[in-house]
Amino acid sequence: MSNRNNQQNKQAARERLRAERERQAKRDKTRRQLFVAGAIVAVLAIAGGVGYAVSNMNDDKSSGSGWAGDKALVKPANTTGENGDEIVIGDAKAKETLTVYEDPRCPVCATFENESGPQLRQDVKDGRYKVRFVMVNFIDDMARGTGSKNAVSALGAALNVSPDAFVAYKEALYSPKNHPAEQDDAFADDKRLIEIAQQVPALKGNKDFEKAVNDGTYDKWAVEMGKLFQKNKVPGTPALLHGDKKLTGPDGKNPPIAKEHFTAAVDKEFGPKK
Repeated sequence: MSNRNNQQNKQAARERLRAERERQAKRDKTRRQLFVAGAIVAVLAIAGGVGYAVSNMNDDKSSGSGWAGDKALVKPANTTGENGDEIVIGDAKAKETLTVYEDPRCPVCATFENESGPQLRQDVKDGRYKVRFVMVNFIDDMARGTGSKNAVSALGAALNVSPDAFVAYKEALYSPKNHPAEQDDAFADDKRLIEIAQQVPALKGNKDFEKAVNDGTYDKWAVEMGKLFQKNKVPGTPALLHGDKKLTGPDGKNPPIAKEHFTAAVDKEFGPKK
């Protein structure tokens, strides 16, 4: 074997080793992220229990009704239910419904949306199932602030424009460039919510949407939506349910955050995608 061929073989071997190390590093990083996400879910579940106690012990202000003041309940268009608390996205003919609980300030919800949101939206587009989104606000009680409620109110304004605007706006709120740290109550600022909305074509320059956000038109609705978290005894967010059955990841406890875990959980529950 010539020295040239020998050197080429060694170089090829080094390249293969380098590529394998990069792939392993990427896998390790993903595992660390999911471990942290799972830990946060557990913390939020515990904190949610604390939130219940605080909410029950304190006055109306801590429970959210004080934040909305004496505003009347205004239901966004494209909702159903007694208090407009049914947000169902997808083909009405889809036989199955996946219920997804999320809090706008929740970091694990943001991870879920960025990891598995595209697959969920594709499944809905394909008519595999429809989704009922329940947007709650327990982190406001846990971390203090009003950002969750305010963001849910703004999502109501987006939903009033169209279901597509709601989905796109929710995606924008959870995107890495827009989503704040859990302790950062950035979503309490109407200007910030409107600024993010400019990234959604249906909401860009939409004066009706902006007026609804600034006026807090759907503040009372946001409070009513938040009550479903305690009423339905959901331990933390995100939570994915098919009827009363909770969808989980490989550990059988926490929600399926990563795309492959979400896909596996959905396939197990609804059958493989046709």
